[in-house]
Amino acid sequence: MAAVRPGARDRAPTVLVVGAGPVGLTAAHELARHGLSVRLVDAADGPATTSRALATHARTLETYDQMGVVDEILDRGRRVEHFTLHQNGRRLIRFDTDYTRLPTRFPFTLMVDQALAEGVLREAAARRGVEVEWGTRLEAFDQDERGVGARLRRADGATETVTADWLVGCDGGHSTIRKSLGLPLVGDSAETWLIADAVVDCALSRSSIHWIRTRLGTVMMVPFPEPGKWRLLDTADVSYPDDEAVARRFEHKIRLGTGRTVRVERPSWVSVFTIQQRMIPRMRVGRCFVAGDAAHVHSPASGQGLNTGVQDAFNLSWKLAAVARGEADDALLDSYGAERVPVGAELLRSTRFATVMVQLRSRALASALRAMFTLVRLLSPVKSRIERKIMGGMSALGLTYPGDVTRACTVTERDLERSPGWREFVAALREPGWTLLVHAGSARAAELARAREAWPGTVRVRAVGATGATGATGAVGAVGAVPADAAAPDPLPDPDGRLRAGLGLREGGWVLVRPDGYRAASGTDFTDGGPERALRAYGAKAPAAGDTAPGDTAAGDTAAGDTAPGGTAAGDTAPDVSAPAT
Repeated sequence: MAAVRPGARDRAPTVLVVGAGPVGLTAAHELARHGLSVRLVDAADGPATTSRALATHARTLETYDQMGVVDEILDRGRRVEHFTLHQNGRRLIRFDTDYTRLPTRFPFTLMVDQALAEGVLREAAARRGVEVEWGTRLEAFDQDERGVGARLRRADGATETVTADWLVGCDGGHSTIRKSLGLPLVGDSAETWLIADAVVDCALSRSSIHWIRTRLGTVMMVPFPEPGKWRLLDTADVSYPDDEAVARRFEHKIRLGTGRTVRVERPSWVSVFTIQQRMIPRMRVGRCFVAGDAAHVHSPASGQGLNTGVQDAFNLSWKLAAVARGEADDALLDSYGAERVPVGAELLRSTRFATVMVQLRSRALASALRAMFTLVRLLSPVKSRIERKIMGGMSALGLTYPGDVTRACTVTERDLERSPGWREFVAALREPGWTLLVHAGSARAAELARAREAWPGTVRVRAVGATGATGATGAVGAVGAVPADAAAPDPLPDPDGRLRAGLGLREGGWVLVRPDGYRAASGTDFTDGGPERALRAYGAKAPAAGDTAPGDTAAGDTAAGDTAPGGTAAGDTAPDVSAPAT
């Protein structure tokens, strides 16, 4: 362990998070929301002002909803619901969003400047008591079985040694923590692209991303929320003589590809970068973890970087909180890498494919695509199938963790408005901890109360369909339902049965939902001990008799299972564009 200043242990945080981009901010917010003390440091002098990532996909918006920040994010963004392909002066096809098989309240991609999203997350973290310590660089650290000792250096040269129980590295593609842990970033470098942000005067739809191919190469246009502003990507010409030359080059190519009059103003920001496609084989070493670009770097095609990093942090935080609070075995933390490393591997595969398709340098392939899309326009079922595949790849809504662990909240905004049960369930997911949903006809009030008392502060037990002390049973005519004169513990009214139908929750059944909103386990008989077995498969620990759970609420969670579950500078994501990934 590094030397510790007298008194430092008294102020030691449970978790030290390094990197205050969207990934580090998500981790800090969620760890604090689950009741842990957190310090968040970043080497940069202050928040980033230049734009990087833009695309926020549906599953990340659902995550922001659980965090309580989605409305503020939505207010700062622009919804994009189409992907339009142009070639040599004419429009080939426009793909629309099709979420019919992946129901969500957010059936679109939100284009929101990363700097604005970070501002929302910073304010949310501050409300949880976590302020970013800018100008504070992690120089070195070591760990043992008791914790982590870290040496921090501030901008004025002053140093501080901090001890923490855990260290989370969200410090970007050049991560100090990843390098210090000896985690190899395996992969290769690929193409070099140029990105520019500029106001463009054109008649192209701003509810669409535009892929534009010309004989001079491929460009893409992604709309910003601000009027007239676009992110422009050139996959062929990457020379950068000056801003004006870059603007004229984009102007010429967009005119050639779309056949429309266009005027590109001098860009406010230009970046030339070489695409890296690399990832690490594991995301934990002892008491240290990495997330986001510190764990995987990849092509910006399809705009997955920020989204994957936020999901990394969200996955890790509830598990780390559960272990830190003594509510789960340490083995739960191994499930972080077991679940997220395969996601990183698939991300590299899909973005590598998207990179090839975005730049499309083969003239023969371009001709074949033109013929194919001409045919696809006439075949609606084929077009719909392609649209569903695109949405499945980009949105992360179809993600399944080992053990068939799937997203629990599969409801559209329209159905949410019509269903009191779904509204109550969505609201419940905004609270930390596990949620056990039991059909109101499954058990009497005493059995439900015993289940709740067995996991105090860790698991919320909700009787779906019950109306509590004032009303009738939740399932009309159900034998053995909670009687009207005995208030069910935490009833979850579902008068129209839409929630039970959506969850497949039948008489006698139950569904266990993880703190991150994934469906961990389910069963057909609430009284056979299935929920407890599922929790223990995750390593959850029931408090001893008479104990109370530490902290305010809890995040009692665990490893991989279910019914049979088997900062660099203030940002940790690269500039992105959003092209379909399959």
